Amino acid sequence: MTRQDVVAIYELLTTRGIKVWVDGGFYDDALVGRATREHSDLDIAVERRDADALRAVLADDGFAQLPRADSSPWSFVLSDGRRSVDVHVFAYDESGKNVYGIEYPFGSLAGTGEIDGVKVSCVAPQWMFSFKTAYAPTAKDIADVTALANRFGFAIPDSHRAR
Repeated sequence: MTRQDVVAIYELLTTRGIKVWVDGGFYDDALVGRATREHSDLDIAVERRDADALRAVLADDGFAQLPRADSSPWSFVLSDGRRSVDVHVFAYDESGKNVYGIEYPFGSLAGTGEIDGVKVSCVAPQWMFSFKTAYAPTAKDIADVTALANRFGFAIPDSHRAR
């Protein structure tokens, strides 16, 4: 998936009034301000109240849900055959407690970044670093953690140092 694809999808959704946050691999590009590696899809977070509208807007643009064993109402992939969007749905109650779907801690979706000159909302750097260092890493996780650490001065845990 290209950065131009990401911008086109992001702008399509936001111009229709659907607030989304960049997550997954492209968050790193957005926060670091440059392409860090190849990405096969765009991961986004969306509030539960906007999930149906997001599905409808993307369906009008040729996207359909991919049948996957791990799909749920709060985690699913939409594709147009060329581009894929991995959707993570969440909801908070009035006190900020996560009450539905993917558990984004309150305040974790406060980041902003830039992809090809377009400002995007995304996971905040300190939260993404925390998320990415909470499990045994793959090679791409190590690359993501290293890029975030270099950009924001985070200390890389030994478990996530390049080997």
